[in-house]
Amino acid sequence: MTSRDRVLTAFDHREPDYVPRWCGASPGFWEKAKRELGIADDEALRQRFGDDFRRVSARYAGPEFPLSPGATCRTPFGVERHGIGYGQPLSHPLASATLRGVHDYPWPDPTWMDVSHIRAEAEAWGRRYAILGGDWSPFWHDAIDLLGMENLYLKMYDEPPLVDAVMQHLVGYYAEVSQRVFDAAADALDIFFIGNDLGGQTGPLLSLPLFERFVLPHLKRLTDLGHAYGLKVTLHCCGGFAPLIPSLIEAGLDGLHAIQPSCAGMDLRTLKTEFGSRILFNGCIDSHHVLIEGTPASVRERTREVVGIMKPGGGFVAGASHDWILEETPVANVAAMFDTVREYGRSE
Repeated sequence: MTSRDRVLTAFDHREPDYVPRWCGASPGFWEKAKRELGIADDEALRQRFGDDFRRVSARYAGPEFPLSPGATCRTPFGVERHGIGYGQPLSHPLASATLRGVHDYPWPDPTWMDVSHIRAEAEAWGRRYAILGGDWSPFWHDAIDLLGMENLYLKMYDEPPLVDAVMQHLVGYYAEVSQRVFDAAADALDIFFIGNDLGGQTGPLLSLPLFERFVLPHLKRLTDLGHAYGLKVTLHCCGGFAPLIPSLIEAGLDGLHAIQPSCAGMDLRTLKTEFGSRILFNGCIDSHHVLIEGTPASVRERTREVVGIMKPGGGFVAGASHDWILEETPVANVAAMFDTVREYGRSE
């Protein structure tokens, strides 16, 4: 099987020749891994780890917005941030906005994202890999940035039309960007990959009723968009979000990433038993206690256990329980994880 065949077979809830592998990592870890393994280029490292996926993305080609002093980056929605990595917002521009103010806010233009290169980049892989495309679409995070987290929760009760308006503008932008990507190259793509972290260490970040009222309809809108172009749709979601999974399945999602077994409610045997025939699970190998704190031997042992739980019947892609493997993660542990998946993930 090619990597693409392998992944799509797993999405069909059948066992491929062996369990597909997913490798997402921080730039710091990526550079460290190339250095320690003596590998010069990114593609060679992906092949060393057996990554069955490749990504293509639209590029920003809109107006320049100079950063304010102290800011390290800016979101498409004008929120400046500061700190390590993606950082934290320096302000919440819509914290005190009226409904009219939300509609009058300078929302970005989807045509600022250049999609002209997408088809060529996707086709360059020669259909060998499962290709991820579409906009990441982190509208839940953007709503928090624009309103402030506590304020967002209060407005869900006090001003639901305002929250609806913010979500409509956010998701409208992301849906149009992704539609432009798909119009340009959907037949060269396989998976619409979106991301919204809806769980914390101890459970969901909002109640099921609030989730179904304010967030789920927009996830369904994006899912329906991907399906309209014949794509599988996978949601990246950190934390303990098990109570939300039935609703996510009902909305039509095909896959969930990256499944953190150290969080409340995310026991792998339970997830596989209750939902494994209806949605693909991607990840599942604990990034913190196993990959960062373990040894190659302990990583091999736990990876073998995870594969044994999740492999039967397909619907499983193996990888770290977070897409951003951190720089402090030992390279030898990550190599041990992927090598063990290859060794013990073969179909019988």
